[in-house]
Amino acid sequence: MTETRTPTAPVAHDRREFLRKAVATGAAASLGPFVHPRPARAARTLRIMQWHHFVLSYDNWFHDTYVKEWGQANGVEVIVDRVAFPSLPMRAEAEVAAGRGHDLFMFTRPPAMFEDHVIDHAEVYQECERKFGKPVDLAIRSTFNPKTKKYFGFADSYVPDPVNFRKDLWDDVGVAPATWDDILRGGREIKRKHGVPVGIGLAPEIDTGMAMRAILYSFGGSEQDAGGNLALKSKQTLAALRYVKALYQDAMTPEVVTWDSASNNNAMLAGTASLALNAISVTRTGENQQLPVTDRIWLARAAQGPARRIGLAHLTNVYVIWKFAANAADAKKFLVDYVGNFRHGFAAGRYYNFPSFPATVPDLKKQLAHDDKATPANKYAVLDDVLSWTANPGYPGYTNAAVDEIFNDWVLNEMFAKAAIGAETPERALDIAHARCEKVWAKWRARGKI
Repeated sequence: MTETRTPTAPVAHDRREFLRKAVATGAAASLGPFVHPRPARAARTLRIMQWHHFVLSYDNWFHDTYVKEWGQANGVEVIVDRVAFPSLPMRAEAEVAAGRGHDLFMFTRPPAMFEDHVIDHAEVYQECERKFGKPVDLAIRSTFNPKTKKYFGFADSYVPDPVNFRKDLWDDVGVAPATWDDILRGGREIKRKHGVPVGIGLAPEIDTGMAMRAILYSFGGSEQDAGGNLALKSKQTLAALRYVKALYQDAMTPEVVTWDSASNNNAMLAGTASLALNAISVTRTGENQQLPVTDRIWLARAAQGPARRIGLAHLTNVYVIWKFAANAADAKKFLVDYVGNFRHGFAAGRYYNFPSFPATVPDLKKQLAHDDKATPANKYAVLDDVLSWTANPGYPGYTNAAVDEIFNDWVLNEMFAKAAIGAETPERALDIAHARCEKVWAKWRARGKI
């Protein structure tokens, strides 16, 4: 994928003022169970909401080391609340409705629908670029609205979504899962010979949403074109639907229509799936738990389709600062300083999160080439060119509110599932999904967001 320059936005204040800004004492109260007494010694308070990371060592570093050291160095009491990642959008909606909550709120997908409720994060991007060099294009396309010229979030990192596959099973049938055609051929033969199906979900959950878009984009289809216009209804989308139907019927099992976001991980580690699209949480969990199957689970780049080799970022870490944040100044400074320390986060997360500012982890490829827990030691080296095959939701356009809404409502998940199980013909499933999308695109166009 090609790099584009960061869209410019005016900077209202110089760096000294940017880092010096402070808000008056007193932070907004958190919602629900997140009520914390404020220590008298703290000059200021910074409240952060984020997820329970899939790699425990990252949370240990972030909460027990980085946050404490940053707070002490800046005279700020930092309070971090964590929830399981599926709960983040609901928690965000509650904070917006109340007009109070956390100063920094982290999403695991680009939250374009919240644009009206957040500050413009251009200042944070520009300060990071001044200090650490240019961000990757993926970060910009995930957080910038070219219609409004606003950065509705700040992407500090992204998570690759490689193919996880059982090398022993695929070697046995003489097929490498390099293309989607290979995955159909090899998956069909492995299921016939060994009774082990392909483990790609067809359910209303995030991993299915990512996997179906990977297939759709690789076949040349998309929700929208490069200009943000609805483009779902196409012969390329129809071809992708027919492919998924064949994959489901020949190489999968009905249980995938009821999966949740942990199901493909569990299936791979239990030895009951031959292949899945997932982050490296699969292999890292296996290594940490010393599961025998782990050494047989290898990684491959996103599969090549008829149009291109492409996959989605499995997750995109996007922080937002609410317009109602009580301590926006420290929230901005925290993000800039955090990016500057990202090399430690990359190592603590065992290469799960990749930097949006590559210069902060200059030895990334060297670390990937030799890992002390992996068998073989270069298992993760396949990720060293991840940006050449990773896209944002809404590719080839920017992630926008319409794309965000249909992702949250599982519109594409349902379209592919209905076609796969035979509840609708591929043509009818596409017509239904396209009609839903037309309403969504019309709504956000009327609101001036696309």
